[in-house]
Amino acid sequence: MAGYRGSNINPKRFERGQIKIILGLLPLALFMGIPIVFIFCHAFKPMDELFAFPPKIFVSKPTFENFSKLLRASQSSGIPMSRYVFNSIIVTGAVVIASIFFSTMAGYALSKLKFKTKNTILEINNMALMFVSVAVMIPRYLVIDIVGVKGTYLAHILPLLAMPVGLFLVKQFIDQIPNALIEAAYIDGATDVRIYWKIIMPLIKPAIATTAILAFQAVWTNVESSNLYVDDESMKTMAFYLNTLSNANNSVAGQGIQAAAVLIQFLPNMLMFIILRKSFMNTMAHSGIK
Repeated sequence: MAGYRGSNINPKRFERGQIKIILGLLPLALFMGIPIVFIFCHAFKPMDELFAFPPKIFVSKPTFENFSKLLRASQSSGIPMSRYVFNSIIVTGAVVIASIFFSTMAGYALSKLKFKTKNTILEINNMALMFVSVAVMIPRYLVIDIVGVKGTYLAHILPLLAMPVGLFLVKQFIDQIPNALIEAAYIDGATDVRIYWKIIMPLIKPAIATTAILAFQAVWTNVESSNLYVDDESMKTMAFYLNTLSNANNSVAGQGIQAAAVLIQFLPNMLMFIILRKSFMNTMAHSGIK
């Protein structure tokens, strides 16, 4: 028993044996953090450092000139930047919430319920993992056109609701929940809706957090819907606007604007991951079924 206690792989306090693990992971963490540092530094580089060769990761003379150019360019347009931000918030929030709702409900049905064509639906979802967005661009456009939602918020939302990877991940998590727990709930008189909300949802928080991150990243940087399904400029998203703004300038003067736009688009993704990372790690550590 003493040997078992001494071999705790997750000690609450620092132990000397952790030093070799830290020394092994620290170089990898620094290497993985280089792109993030570059994105931040690149946005504050003056023009001469933007085109320096060889490129430098860190900025020597930080400046807000790139953000000033971005602000001036946005003020010169007919539609204020706040409108694009508002559209992005509405579309992103709707897609994230709806994706979680549909993925968790479908995952519960495919994992714990019994019905015909269950395996067929699951195989179709797994096949959808192989297709990239470009491969389904034309079918998506035809569906949006037939439904008659072009130029509306639904044109942004509907194409991104289906998340095969989110459904696959959620279904795999629900598979780990013992069937005996579901059967006991049925015996106590619980309905499928109550089981889904009171049992399934609290136990799959890691999958929900991951699905939310994937959905947010997919919609926040998406420009396809604004390019293909929306003609009204006031209904387009901030990702499309920043992409258009940086490309509207020539390749030299537009580099600073593009660097600032990349940072603005990256920050919400990073904040989303930081917020859900804590929930994800805590749930992984404390939500085991006993």
